[in-house]
Amino acid sequence: MQTNPTTNSLKQPVGKSKAAADSKAKRPRGFAAMDPEQQRKIASEGGKASHESGRGHRFTAEEARAAGRKGGQATRKTPTAKA
Repeated sequence: MQTNPTTNSLKQPVGKSKAAADSKAKRPRGFAAMDPEQQRKIASEGGKASHESGRGHRFTAEEARAAGRKGGQATRKTPTAKA
């Protein structure tokens, strides 16, 4: 008797029941597991390195206004639902 491959893919992996998977609490890993102060320190170092290498960019007030205007125009182009 042949089995349908689509029905086999819906089964749980061998050795792991749904109840066992649900009982484990998800804990943050990596960057998310760090305290906020440590995250800020690491992010700050990345920003400094970016600017030192010449790849960083700091917006001027005029550039920020233009970007905000552009984003606002893009969101208004979505068609509205007709009643």
